[in-house]
Amino acid sequence: MDERGKGKKRLIVVSNRLPVVISKDGEEWTIEPGSGGLVTALAPVMKRNRGLWIGWPGSGGEVPFDALFERFGRERGYGLRGVSITDDEVEKYYQGFSNETLWPLFHDLLGHCSFNRENWLTYRQVNRHFAEAVAAAATSEDLIWIHDYQLILTGEHLKEMGVHQPLAFFLHIPFPSLDLFRRLPWKQEIIRGMMSYDHIGFQTLRDRRNFVGCVTALLPEVEVISRQRQFTILRYGERTVRAGHFAISIDYAEFNEAARSREVAEAAWYLHENLEGKKLVLGIDRLDYTKGIPERFLGFERALEKYPDLRRRISLLQVVVPSRTLVPEYQILKETLDQTAGRINARFSEPGWVPILYVFRSLDRTQLLAHYRTSEIALITPLRDGMNLVAKEYCASAVDLNNVLILSEFAGAADRMGSDALLVNPYDVEGMADAVWRAFNMPAQERRGRMERLQADLRRNDVHHWVQRFLGTMFEEGLR
Repeated sequence: MDERGKGKKRLIVVSNRLPVVISKDGEEWTIEPGSGGLVTALAPVMKRNRGLWIGWPGSGGEVPFDALFERFGRERGYGLRGVSITDDEVEKYYQGFSNETLWPLFHDLLGHCSFNRENWLTYRQVNRHFAEAVAAAATSEDLIWIHDYQLILTGEHLKEMGVHQPLAFFLHIPFPSLDLFRRLPWKQEIIRGMMSYDHIGFQTLRDRRNFVGCVTALLPEVEVISRQRQFTILRYGERTVRAGHFAISIDYAEFNEAARSREVAEAAWYLHENLEGKKLVLGIDRLDYTKGIPERFLGFERALEKYPDLRRRISLLQVVVPSRTLVPEYQILKETLDQTAGRINARFSEPGWVPILYVFRSLDRTQLLAHYRTSEIALITPLRDGMNLVAKEYCASAVDLNNVLILSEFAGAADRMGSDALLVNPYDVEGMADAVWRAFNMPAQERRGRMERLQADLRRNDVHHWVQRFLGTMFEEGLR
């Protein structure tokens, strides 16, 4: 019996980055938990079971990681272990294969893909680094949960190293159709790597079906044993693999409570006061070609053309969070956004009114919630998204219930939110324009009813429910 106590299993979580923020204040280094929903939801489970989180801590050889990790473990009740990755490996494994091959391919954007063999070999190598770190730390009683597309092959390496306890994997981004996936030169290696896990989680039923379609087409030896509402059961040699779908969510209570704070209320009032009573349409996105921001600008432009009554009465507030700004493709996207917003503003602006308020910067927590709370309409139009938590955060922060969500039908969130959001095809400029007009004119009672139903679903199916559902289903014993 170890320090966790008899019968108590430890959860080992593995992700590309450790869920911490490390900084230096004067001469002193500090370490704090990250602010993501996954970290918030897993922290209580990790603490109860003296869990361990393994990941890359970030660059910076001068950082005293060991001392910081030890302090974090004492204060937070669960451990951290870093995986060392060289700058060259980061460039080829993360920037290269993960984000220039798997990311666009899995988001149905084949034209953005780069297929580079050296990047692929480095991806395999770094996945082995992660597996070595897990194998060195794990006992036969541990439950191991690996996350996302950067670490698909880690489970396969663990099996080769003699780690035989059940392995779980969750893919946070979409999984492509067979027609797309078969373009990948290393499709066999990737699909076999995924089948090394015993439990595989996807965001949506569509992703799960795409995966099963790829497996059965590319690995003829795989047999579908049964198809259930939540799972597809597969036989792979002597092993059984369960593939299920679990829509990730947010900490609803935390967002709703924080949005009601005095600081957020004051920031929201100031934001809207400067707009002299005009309605705000909000877009908040990381700079990425999957988010559909240029298409959104064109849809909003068409709304101003088609419905002149919107002019001077509505503005699109688009916040773009800088990301990968040194990558040429992202620099081109930034230039496109600058030029498109400038052209539309030059065409429609009038004294006292600018149609697109375009901001290129990050927002702190208070400002983010103020933007959510004060914007009457959210226009969230990714070309493809695994889930899109911005849509859920926006609804959770709508404390006045006077808000309308316009959402891309290609976001995973549309599966649950589609009946009360206004769904649009981001490639359909005309349809987006009509949705903006409909949202602008929606009666208050209808707005309130839709938002109440959206919030009720988010309250029931928050990120804590997602964690417990995944762990309780994938690991049949669950965690205490």
